[in-house]
Amino acid sequence: MRYPVIVVKKMRVAGMALYPFILVSHKNAVNNRVLIHHELIHIKQQQEMLVIFFYIAYLFNYLLNLIKYRNHHQAYKNIVFEREAYQNEQNLVYAKNRGFWWWRFYL
Repeated sequence: MRYPVIVVKKMRVAGMALYPFILVSHKNAVNNRVLIHHELIHIKQQQEMLVIFFYIAYLFNYLLNLIKYRNHHQAYKNIVFEREAYQNEQNLVYAKNRGFWWWRFYL
């Protein structure tokens, strides 16, 4: 299934997955295969966690990381879902072939 990619010019980040949409900040980003694949990994994570539980777990993991690292960037980069997405964003078949809840291997 393909997910709609929407350009939202006022976003402060390059991309964001908001099931079932992939939002990007610039029209050029629509063709950035690595960015789109990164966000597609998040779409898969959201699906398998029934969307709402993904957002709860994402926020909880970020807050724990913020306490641990006392730095927004480090806290964000160490969110388990981001770790999976960043590590596999250049493997453009990863999202298609990944197993159920594979993000757990990045805990």
